[in-house]
Amino acid sequence: MAESCEKPPSSEDAASVKRCLDKVNDLKLEGNDLFKASKWTEALVAYRTALSHLPPRKHPVNRPADEDPSSSDNAETPDEHNKTPENTQPEAPTEDEVEFSKARAVVNANIAACLIKLNDNKGVIDACTSALEDDPHYIKALQRRAAASEKVDSWSSLARAQDDYKLLLELFPANSPEVPRIKRALQLLEPRVKAAQKRETDEMVDKLKGLGNSLLGRFGLSTDNFKFEPNGQGGYSMNFVR
Repeated sequence: MAESCEKPPSSEDAASVKRCLDKVNDLKLEGNDLFKASKWTEALVAYRTALSHLPPRKHPVNRPADEDPSSSDNAETPDEHNKTPENTQPEAPTEDEVEFSKARAVVNANIAACLIKLNDNKGVIDACTSALEDDPHYIKALQRRAAASEKVDSWSSLARAQDDYKLLLELFPANSPEVPRIKRALQLLEPRVKAAQKRETDEMVDKLKGLGNSLLGRFGLSTDNFKFEPNGQGGYSMNFVR
């Protein structure tokens, strides 16, 4: 077992960096074993403890362009993510920052895998978003966030799922078995996004009408006294009706 580190290391202390990365890896492996044993909560604790040993993100780091995303397995399996990503930002990160970024992405994706089992969809979205801040093309994080966003079923979450599936289509090779499934998911999402948009827009209008009625009621009026009609120029004109 690697020696524990009391706080995230700076990239200037090579020994401290190695010690903490070793500790993070030990905790990740511990979490993987607990996950495989269906001990979701215990695995979550191990992964979150691992994350606490890592410094905050400084540079977004991307997965190598030549890595085949079709090699990713089930979206609920904890990840190893052993390849070192490349950075596309003007200011290149140090080797230590790349290692920290890779470790954060893996641990956050594994946290999401636990939260899937615990039916915490909003937590899954947050954990995957954190993973994607370090690796925007992280296949499993995109898959998990899209699936969780569908379950949340709000207008914004469904739109985010659409965006994630579209990016996955770009990342998977054309002959990947994932492509037909993603295309089908996008087809099913389109009417759901429109329905959620209408539902939430109607709810917002009803709330605004309620607020307007509470104010106009002081003057013996209501929102029913105001009619909005298309003006033929792409806008609306308001008419007062007694």
